[in-house]
Parts: sequence; structure tokens; C-alpha cells
Amino acid sequence: MEGLDPGLEALYQQKKRQPYEAAATLANCKNLILGMSAAQPPALMAATADALRDRLIGPFAFYYLHGTEALRKTLLAPDLRELVTPRPLFLSHSDRDAIAQSGSRNWIEFVPAMLHQAGRLLTEHIDPECFLVTVSPMDRHGYFSLGTNADYGASVIRKARNVIVEVNRYMPRTFGECSVHISEIDLIVEHDQPLVEATPNPPTDVDLRIADQIIDQIHNGDTLQIGVGGVPNAVLAGLTNHHDLGLHSELFSPAMMPLIQSGAMNGRRKTWMQHKHVFTFALGDRKLYDFLDDNPSIVGYPASWVNNPDIIRLNENMVSVNSALEIDLTGQINSEQLGDKPFSGSGGQLDFVRGAYAARNGRSFVALRSTAQEGNVSRVVPKLRGGTVTDPRNDVHMVVTEHGCVNLKGLSIPQRAKALISIADPKFREFLESEANSIGLI
Repeated sequence: MEGLDPGLEALYQQKKRQPYEAAATLANCKNLILGMSAAQPPALMAATADALRDRLIGPFAFYYLHGTEALRKTLLAPDLRELVTPRPLFLSHSDRDAIAQSGSRNWIEFVPAMLHQAGRLLTEHIDPECFLVTVSPMDRHGYFSLGTNADYGASVIRKARNVIVEVNRYMPRTFGECSVHISEIDLIVEHDQPLVEATPNPPTDVDLRIADQIIDQIHNGDTLQIGVGGVPNAVLAGLTNHHDLGLHSELFSPAMMPLIQSGAMNGRRKTWMQHKHVFTFALGDRKLYDFLDDNPSIVGYPASWVNNPDIIRLNENMVSVNSALEIDLTGQINSEQLGDKPFSGSGGQLDFVRGAYAARNGRSFVALRSTAQEGNVSRVVPKLRGGTVTDPRNDVHMVVTEHGCVNLKGLSIPQRAKALISIADPKFREFLESEANSIGLI
């Protein structure tokens, strides 16, 4: 903190604590909120778990999205079951592992929510007593950065009554609405640790076949939102010869970097936030985090703004690409549940399905492989198995499998059923036609 004002330096030292000392101040906290994914503070979570075991604090409920391995090993440890009630708004593989290890599927209480409403949910419907989050080091003006995670953090950090930050030099400094002044923070803990990383698997042949159909419908000058998975990454990799692409996306991922570096994605033809690459959270590898750091072209804003369909629609030629687990023959999409078990969550998928279609010349694509379990199960189904609907049939636009792409807008129920059967795996089409007939769809 070279050149730091002596007053700011004194304030920093006044608020600085050791992790266990900071965790002990949570004695009266009943609702704890954690940062999301890469912003979850490992040292503070470990210290909080120790303070729970020592009966200095707790019991309490805690809220978050997309738990990390550090969370699984600390606050989601099975021995804390009687002291904490985890309430995630989106499940990760670490959360699913914690559920399995706990021996009780009801210990972790999933909270359904769309991402653009998460900030409001966590500040209005839930009393935000305490907030723990990772931030970048303070600059000479007294500002920390939320870095990879504006999402709900930018909303909660200004409403929580007790804010404790974990300063980590590996957290990038980003622009937009990610800056937080030291006056808004109660306590500071220092802990340097590389951020959690997520490296995508190479796309399969099926992913590439699906992606090619979407790439054919993305034009120069389009503004993109790209979700998580093999198909979205394959789509990005196939856009290197496009020009003047824009970005207004919930997620900032590694596959976006080459497009920005080459100039293929420059935001020149965006009609809203021109020249800026807009995101609400980032997840990737160290190269991605280094790319974000101090990059003025990349701006992070709260999900309440980035994911708001009324904001998304302001960019003409908006294109949304997301993945799904299954679709029924009327067009209802499930992207978050496997059978009767929660798998992930709604996230921001429906936000962008609606926002992209509402934009002038906007298009929304939902992609899924036609089968699961090594081809033994069809993802195009007569009825959703778990009953969970992520995207209502009224909202679904383009659906893509490796066997084709169909536009559901304007189609009747019989037309939808026939269209979706046409892009199902051929070995399941006869069964789907029979089921569609028996339940009166065709």
C-alpha cells in the first residue's frame, strides 16, 4: 500500500484481526452470508468452524451460492450438523458431496432463487446480519475490490450489519461496481491463497455438433451471454472469425479471453455499455484472474442489474446460450434437478432466456445432449422426471441437440411435441411418439 494516507493506514490497522479473533465476533449472528464461489474466504470459514466447535458462536444459518471445497471442509463438515443450517441458492459438486457425507439429504436446505433476485432475497427477505467475503488488497484511496464476484456480494456488503473481509493478493482488482471503501467494512483479515479454479473439459464430438448449429446463428455484432458447460465453451471457441462481438454475461469464463485478446469481441456494436465486457461473476484459472486484474474493459456489476431481463434486452442482437438436463415434449426445461434430487439451481438461466428474447433481434438457445448415461436415457422426455421447471415452456425459444435445432416460439403443443421428437436420439423417437399419443399431446 505504497503512498497510503496515514489516516487510512491507521484505520486499516485498527480493523485488522486474526481469523479466529474475527470469527469470535459472530457470537450473536443468526444469519450469516458468504461470498459466492471464488469469493468464499477460506481462512475465515476455517476459523468460524473452529469457533463453532469451541461453542463461542452459533448456532446459525448461512446462505451462499456455489460452495467450494474449502467450504465443504469447514462449515459443511459433518460434525457441525447440529450447529449450522446451510441454505445454498445454487448447488455445486462440493455441496452435493457434503450432502452425501452428512448422511442426511435434509441438512442442507436448498433455497430456490433466480440470480437476479439473489441480492434482494439476501437483504430484504433474509436479515443480513453478517457477511464474510474475499477481497483484493486495499488501494491508496482506501478501496478494496470484490474482484471476481459482484453478483449478490455488491448488494449484501452494503446492507449487512457486520462485514468481515479476507484480503487476498490473488483476488484481482476489477472495475464497475466492485469497489468497497474501508469505511464500509467492520473487520479485516489477511490471508493469501490462490483462488479456486475451474478448468473446463475439452468439448466432445457431440458438444461440437451442437455448438456448430448455434454458431451458424450468431452474427457479427451480436452481444453474447454464454453459460457453463461443454457446449457453451465450444460455441465460444468457434467464434474466432467473427467480428465486433459484445459481452453481457452472468459468467466470465476462460473461453472468452482469446476473443477479447484478438479483438473479435470488442463491444463496438453493443447498444448498451458499448466497448465494455459486462459480467457479474468470474470463474476459471489463474490466467483468467490475471487477465481480469486491473483490466478497464471488463466491468462487474451486481446480478440484480446484469441479470435483470429489462437490462439484458437493452442490447440489440442479444444471444443467450445455456445448457439443460432435460426437456419435456411441451418445451418445459429442467436444468437443475436429477430425478428427485437437487443438482444445481436456477442460477441466471431464465433471466437470460427472457432478456435475450425480449431484445430487438434477440435469440435464446438452450442446448442439451439428446441422451445421458452413455446413451441409455433420453433427455427429451414425455414429462419432466423430477417435476422441477427451470424455464417455463412459454419462455423457451431455440432448443438444440446434436440431432438438430428447433424454434418453439409460435408452435402448438402437438407441433412442439413433434419438433422435439425430431431432435431426440433416433432410438427413442418411437417411444416418445407412443407416449405423446397416450398422454394426448399428438
